[in-house]
Amino acid sequence: MSEPSYALFCMGNPLLDIQVTNGEELLKKYNLNANDAILADDKRLPIYDEIVKEHKVVYVAGGAAQNAARGAAYVLPPDSVVYTGCVGGDDLAEQLRAANKREGLAEAYLVEKGAQTGACAVVITGHHRSLVTTLRAAEKFNKAHLSTPQVARLIDNAKFSTLKAISSPMVSKKASDNGKVFALNLSAPFIAQFFKVQLEQVFPYCDIVIGNESEAAAWASAAGLSNKDDIPAIAKSIATLPKSNASRPRTVVITQGADSTILVTATDPDKPQIFPVSRLEEGQIVDTNGAGDAFAGGFLGALVSGRSVEEAILAGHKLGAMCVQLVGPQYLWPKVAIL
Repeated sequence: MSEPSYALFCMGNPLLDIQVTNGEELLKKYNLNANDAILADDKRLPIYDEIVKEHKVVYVAGGAAQNAARGAAYVLPPDSVVYTGCVGGDDLAEQLRAANKREGLAEAYLVEKGAQTGACAVVITGHHRSLVTTLRAAEKFNKAHLSTPQVARLIDNAKFSTLKAISSPMVSKKASDNGKVFALNLSAPFIAQFFKVQLEQVFPYCDIVIGNESEAAAWASAAGLSNKDDIPAIAKSIATLPKSNASRPRTVVITQGADSTILVTATDPDKPQIFPVSRLEEGQIVDTNGAGDAFAGGFLGALVSGRSVEEAILAGHKLGAMCVQLVGPQYLWPKVAIL
C-alpha cells in the first residue's frame, strides 16, 4: 500500500492552547495587554499552573501553523495536508494528535522524550484574547528530522509548503528551487521583534506572506519603516523584498480582524486591493482566538484546490468567521462547505 501524497506540507510550533475566560485579573497580575501575543518570560511562567489549578480551562490544539494546517485540512479532501513540528512525549502531545486526527490533519511529529509539549495560555476578556506562549519542546526541533526518509518524501511530494516564520530555511529554499509554492505565516508580533534575522533568511523564497495588522506593524518597527500604521505600505515593503525565484512575484495578504483585508502583489505594489469583511453581530462572536490562523487555513486550502487568490481570500474570510463563533481555533462539525 503506497503512502499518501499530501498536497500541502506545513511546519511550525505545535502548542496546546489552555483557554480561560473572564481573565481581567490575570491581565493585571501578569501585566498583559488584552489583545496581544507574547513569549512568556520568567515572571509569567507561573501563569500555566495557576490557570489550570484555579480556573475552569478549555484545552484546544494550537500553534499558528498547526491551526492553519487544520483549517486547510477542513476545506480540502482527506489526505491533503500534513504537519510537522516538535512535541514532548506527554499527554499534551496525545491531545494534539487526537485533535488533528479528528479534523483530518496528518502529522509527522518529532518527539523529544523528557520534554514538555509547548503551551499557550489564552486569556480571554470580552472579544479580546491575550496569548502567552512557552515553546518548550517546540524550540527543540532538529532540522535533521526534515531529512529523514519519511519527512523528506512528504516535502518532495507536496505541491505547496507553508511554515511559521522562524522555521528552517531549508524547506523554503527547496520549495523555491523546485518551482513549488511556498507560503509564510508571520504567526505573532514577537516573531518580527525577536527573530528578524531568521525572517530575512526566509523571505527571499516566499511566494506568499500572510499576517495580521499587529504582525505587520511589528515587522515595520523591526525593519525601521517610518509609518507603522500604513498597512498597504508595509505590505508593499514585504512584497518588493528581493526574491530568489523572480518568475513568481510575491503576494502579501494582511488581515485586520473585522476590518478589510489588504492584498499587495509585487507586480503592482502601488495598487493594493481591498477585500471587505462581512461583519458579524456582536452576539455571534464567541472567541477571536485563532481567527487569523483560520483565515490562513481557508486561504491556503483554496489555493491548493486551484482557486484564484481573490477566491482564496473569500474562503479565508468564511473560515475565520466560522472560527470566531466557536471556542478557540475550531471548526464546525459536520463539515460546512467553504469552497
